[in-house]
Formats: sequence, structure tokens, C-alpha cells
Amino acid sequence: MTGPPPARPGTAGEGRDSDGRDDADVIAQSLDEPELFAGLYDRHAPDIHRYAARRLGEGAADDITAETFLIAFRTRARYDAAHRLARPWLYGIAANLIGKHRRTEVRALKALARTGHDPVAASWSDRSDDRIAVQAPLAGALASLSPGDRHVLLLVAWADLGYQEVAEALRIPLGTVRSRLNRARRKVRASLSTDPAFTSALDSALDASPATAGQELSPSWTK
Repeated sequence: MTGPPPARPGTAGEGRDSDGRDDADVIAQSLDEPELFAGLYDRHAPDIHRYAARRLGEGAADDITAETFLIAFRTRARYDAAHRLARPWLYGIAANLIGKHRRTEVRALKALARTGHDPVAASWSDRSDDRIAVQAPLAGALASLSPGDRHVLLLVAWADLGYQEVAEALRIPLGTVRSRLNRARRKVRASLSTDPAFTSALDSALDASPATAGQELSPSWTK
């Protein structure tokens, strides 16, 4: 792979495929017809790739996405069909794989915070270097978070998962999700408060950016 996997028209992000099957149906039927699992890939791979690219860069995102779906395919017999949508499951696999690169991620965040330039930053922004520089203070704040807090914060902010979905993805109690998110918000808010111009600059940058799947970086994290 050399970039985000393409999605078939009408599949990515929808709750059911053209035959009316939801994720759980596809996974169950793929046990007898393995080729059906490709439908799950078509539906969710672009978002998984985008999330991984934001955290680790385009090159690593190719590997993370491929391995996420390989693991999902190999373990699909254990999937809990009570969860009709597979997004939390897939993001959980991806988050675990990303966690193995935590030193790379933190090193890149610190570099971005220090210089305003880093290869990973290109995955966070489709604009020019001024947008990358705007996000440098936030990169430093993210680097200061523990791996667990960073996972929760970015699954909410970048993967657009709800609290219960994050709990399912990371296999932690809902209360732990809330406490980690509150702690991460406090730390990010404290870090960004040292730069009074940050909020207004970030607002301007994000208002100008096109919408993407999930939520963009937003000062609302700190509210």
C-alpha cells in the first residue's frame, strides 16, 4: 500500500452494505465465506488508515492498517456479535498496534512542538506550514500525556468514538474512559494556557480546513 485504501462508493462509514448486512453479519458470514470480509475492509479501512496516519505518519499507517485487518480476520471467530458495528473493535486493534510505536510517536510530537516541522505533521494537516506551526503547542501537550490518556483523548477527538465505544475499543471500564479523558483535557488545557494566542490561531486554522472523517483537532478538548 502507498496511501489510504480506497473505499467503494456507498460503503465507507455506513452501517450496512448493499445487501443489508451490518458489520456483525459480515463477520459471521465470513467464517464460511472468507471473501466477504473484504466488505468490512472497504467500509472501515480508510478511517483506520487516516487515524493511524495522524498519529504515526503515512508510511506507518499503511502497515498499521494492513496488520489491523489481518488480525481482525484471523480473530473474527471470537468477535462478539452483540456489537453490531465493528468500529470500536477495529480501532482497538489499531490502538494496540500504535501503542507499540509509542516512543516513535512521542519523539515525533516533541520534534513538532520544538521546531514546528516534522514528517508526521503532514498527516495532520492538508494545509501549509503555518497550520503545522499552529499545532506545535498542541503536539507538546499530547507528548506529555501518558499512553493510556493519549489513546482515550485521540480516539474521541480523531476517531470520533463515543465514550462507550472507547471503552469497548480499549477494553476498559466506562468510568476509566471518563477519568482518563478528564485528566488528559486538564493537562492539555494547562499546557496550552501558556500560549494565549494559541486558541484563536487554532480556531482560524481549523475553520479553514475541510471536514474529514472524525473530529479535527479542536480547542473543545479543553472545555
